Amino acid sequence: MSRFWSDIVHRLIPYTPGEQPVLAHPVKLNTNENPYGPSPRVLEAIKAELGDHADALRRYPDPTARTLCETIARHLGVRAGQVFVGNGSDEVLAHVFQGLLRHAHPILFADITYSFYPTYARLFEIDYRLIPLEADFSLDVDAYRQPNGGILIANPNAPTGRALSLKSLERLLDANPDSVVVIDEAYVDFGAESAVGLIDRYPQLLVVQTLSKSRSLAGMRVGYAIGHRDLIDALTRVKDSFNSYPLDRLAQVGAIAAIEDVAWFDKTRQAVMASRETLSAQLEALGFRVLPSAANFVFATHPDEDAGAIAAALREREIFVRHFRLPRIEQFLRISIGTDAECAALVTALKERARVTE
Repeated sequence: MSRFWSDIVHRLIPYTPGEQPVLAHPVKLNTNENPYGPSPRVLEAIKAELGDHADALRRYPDPTARTLCETIARHLGVRAGQVFVGNGSDEVLAHVFQGLLRHAHPILFADITYSFYPTYARLFEIDYRLIPLEADFSLDVDAYRQPNGGILIANPNAPTGRALSLKSLERLLDANPDSVVVIDEAYVDFGAESAVGLIDRYPQLLVVQTLSKSRSLAGMRVGYAIGHRDLIDALTRVKDSFNSYPLDRLAQVGAIAAIEDVAWFDKTRQAVMASRETLSAQLEALGFRVLPSAANFVFATHPDEDAGAIAAALREREIFVRHFRLPRIEQFLRISIGTDAECAALVTALKERARVTE
């Protein structure tokens, strides 16, 4: 601690990202990265933007990311003025907290969900209330029928992987006409229903998505929000008061290429979903309880094994999974879906551990 810190810094509890192991060939199943690379068109677009030299990099990028916004709008069937882009969905969410969620009542989100939500609430000094998930880790939208300054729902939820139906989301929106409802769809492309089609019916709805997961661009940091023009204008005002050039030139052209290659997107996400179902069945055969998942990860627990001990044993074999030492989920592991070879290595390690501990 330092006497030069602002008061708020002393009170912050920063978000803890998943470990990035410095190893030659780790089996990295702890940060929900896509096991398949991005569309080959991404690299082609970046090379084309640079040309034979890097002269393009001396100029600022388009501060509005107009072409990217138009590409997203075409892909989703919305208008370009209903799209806002930023450096990953985390930056977009930061602007959401600052621009749309600072009201008299506390904001509402689940007690077990993306742990950046309470981090941002503390950073922006926004009061919040945790709404407990059900015993089976499903989300009861009727529990959100109470005065609030906004609602955040990750759908599918992280780290549980469980998803809400579109009908449930509509019930949530109908019950909260005067509150901003943010649906965080980071994992929606792996089996959940998107709420984007509802934005013209519900002016309070904001949907947030990312290219980090289903389009394999976690290293490029591109996220976006879709909603009523009034909500988008608020985010733009915050952005332009903080960083008027959020997305660099290469990120913009790479993101456009990734979105336009629908065939690659479909091929790789289908491969992830197929591997998820196979891995779920294999884990269940080993005695694990696996929650239903519509994401690129599974959430699993073993009735006879300590989750922390399993994670530590796997780590010794350079296999990394995510263990959250938090109430209600301390005996669960979140396991990202890797390649078939990576999933096979995980299952083999678990089988060998089971033989040793018998």
